[in-house]
Amino acid sequence: MKIGVIISSNDPETCWNALRYANFCLGQKEEVKIFFMGKGVEYQTISAEKFNTVEQVEKFMELGGKILACGSCIKTRNQEGSEMCPLSTMKDMYDIVKESDRVVTF
Repeated sequence: MKIGVIISSNDPETCWNALRYANFCLGQKEEVKIFFMGKGVEYQTISAEKFNTVEQVEKFMELGGKILACGSCIKTRNQEGSEMCPLSTMKDMYDIVKESDRVVTF
């Protein structure tokens, strides 16, 4: 099954749980893509010891998950794209939604 996860929250616990869910799905041998948008692109700056979002993304990438992030949302926050938060477009999000069997939003 193909699962799309859209994260638009910058609440550390919400992001952490969304990422844990994505990692769990990969462990079930599902294909998972994450799209960060809006406040969600801030996940690296909100990472904390208790809710370590960066650690979860590193695990996600090691397990073969694909990360995309809204380029406009990144730029409006004066951030730069990176491997962990690559500049992407609404077309990329559209493709995730279109190709996924299930889409979960956080």
